[in-house]
Amino acid sequence: MEIRYRSTRGGAEVSASEAILKGLSDDGGLFVPARIPKLAISIEDLVQMTYQEIAYEVMSRFLTDFTEEELKSCIRSAYDSKFDTPELTPLVKAGGAYYLELFHGPTIAFKDMALSILPYLMTTAAKKNKSDKKIVILTATSGDTGKAAMAGFADVPGTEIIVFYPKDGVSEVQEKQMVTQRGDNTHVVAIKGNFDDAQSAVKEMFNDRQMNEEIGRAGCQFSSANSINIGRLVPQIVYYVYAYTRLVREGEITSGDPINVTVPTGNFGNILAAYYAKRMGLPVKTLICASNENKVLYDFFQTGEYNRNRDFILTSSPSMDILISSNLERLIYQLTGNDPAACAAFMADLTQKGVYRITDEMKAQLGDFYGGYAGEEENFAGIKKLYQDTGYVIDTHTGVASAVYGQYVKNTGDQTPTVIASTASPFKFADAVIGAIDPTKAEGKSGLACIDLLARTAGLEEPPAITDIRTAPVRHNTVVEAADMPKAVLEILGIR
Repeated sequence: MEIRYRSTRGGAEVSASEAILKGLSDDGGLFVPARIPKLAISIEDLVQMTYQEIAYEVMSRFLTDFTEEELKSCIRSAYDSKFDTPELTPLVKAGGAYYLELFHGPTIAFKDMALSILPYLMTTAAKKNKSDKKIVILTATSGDTGKAAMAGFADVPGTEIIVFYPKDGVSEVQEKQMVTQRGDNTHVVAIKGNFDDAQSAVKEMFNDRQMNEEIGRAGCQFSSANSINIGRLVPQIVYYVYAYTRLVREGEITSGDPINVTVPTGNFGNILAAYYAKRMGLPVKTLICASNENKVLYDFFQTGEYNRNRDFILTSSPSMDILISSNLERLIYQLTGNDPAACAAFMADLTQKGVYRITDEMKAQLGDFYGGYAGEEENFAGIKKLYQDTGYVIDTHTGVASAVYGQYVKNTGDQTPTVIASTASPFKFADAVIGAIDPTKAEGKSGLACIDLLARTAGLEEPPAITDIRTAPVRHNTVVEAADMPKAVLEILGIR
């Protein structure tokens, strides 16, 4: 049966390919499946499959207007030798949990898992819908999405990709990865502001009818590579299903046993994918939502109030330095009983007042989630202890998740086997990681010097993505005010 997609704020239903191509609904809402399909294949059968085979079984349930050959071609093209391990997402047992390493792709962050396939899904969707316009990908990034999106879309025919990032809000390695990106169709613009400023401006451009008409006359159309695009979210469901099957295959659990999943969360997309996996039938007990000191999601789960009216804190886990968690809108829509008018009203309050409060009836439906947060000191202490106890090194985002998981066990006593989403290589945030493991050695060092130090200290091999940026020339150096982002887009496209 075909799965159709509707906006969280109303409007007509569209096909999966139309939803991927548009990225964002015309009314500003996010596309959600009209129903969540079941896996309809046994865990025992999934255990015997490769990552690519599981990807087809999961994604084909959602992307029902893609033919088998179209979808399998997208999967083959995405999940190939660009990953540095045949497993793609290995599980490592350390410190009483299972770390799902999602950073073995070309940009050493979890965004590669979805952004390696999105360009193929999008160009296939364009052909299916007979679109002859150039696809212009607009993306705001807090550090990882931008590089992963550009790596995926670089020199893909019929596309341009424009990435905005906060000038002082990403790590040195993240910035160097972006500004050295190759590809004649890739464009990087730093903004004076934070990630939320960039994300809000991108959403406004999607909703700016006059601007859309102007680029349409020039033969272009906007689409998104952010996690607001359902084509980003669906591939992320795969690795949670895969992780469960590996636990079964390795004898860590028996088929049907529950697991918990802990996710370091900023924009809410990664943990929402785990939630969708649960709704598909994966035996997930609790979804542990881990926040850093920008704990807007923690406060939401505690109180039912979402309030972005607070200081924006720059932390050592910059990809989580977010106050507007866009993907939460998909959950809010579900909590309203799939009422687009009610969801739109909450989002209007967020835009106009910076705050909304869900009803008690809606809050009662959040039982699948546990919210926690970890500050810098607790994060660093946890990274150091895990390394000292096991020799295993994690990055600062995974460190937040690990710390919050420790809080969860202490507060609940729940010993259910738990998968922790390890979202980035420790080399991507080497300054902070080596500062946590051995602050005396790290003193006075930064950037590539800390990468060298981390490799020597922990006996780790530097990933190719790091080696590449050591000598890559800077190709992008534009910096603008957030208010000038639309002007920058039109200039890049040669329209003005």
